[in-house]
Amino acid sequence: MTAETDMASDDVVIEGSMRCPCSSGDVFGGCCGPLLRGAPAPTAERLMRSRYTAFGLHDADHLLRTWHPTSRPRTIDFEPELEWRRLLILDRVAGGPFDDEGIVEFEAIWRQGTERGSLHERSRFVREDRQWYYVDGDVS
Repeated sequence: MTAETDMASDDVVIEGSMRCPCSSGDVFGGCCGPLLRGAPAPTAERLMRSRYTAFGLHDADHLLRTWHPTSRPRTIDFEPELEWRRLLILDRVAGGPFDDEGIVEFEAIWRQGTERGSLHERSRFVREDRQWYYVDGDVS
């Protein structure tokens, strides 16, 4: 069985040479692509960017795998027709490769049909056994 046969008809495919959806300016294959395939994120911000990309691609496996077990939901429901358009990083506190905790504040721009808006969140991350996890966030 190939990867193509495992895909649903509405799955989004991003080539490795295309710009990454996380707005980093890098190509997908050098940015979020490896993380979505299971590589560990070196920083809390990189994990947050990969989770933004995963929401856009409806990659529930990555989202659940990178969500801390103490706050992880059982399932993830994606909003139909919701498009994540751009990610802006507003602030970072710690979350580096040698930290155990980090905070990433971001604004994610979305569109759903004719409606447009943004999600503003200050997210909390922890690093355990060299793996970053999303814990929770304050949405405003």
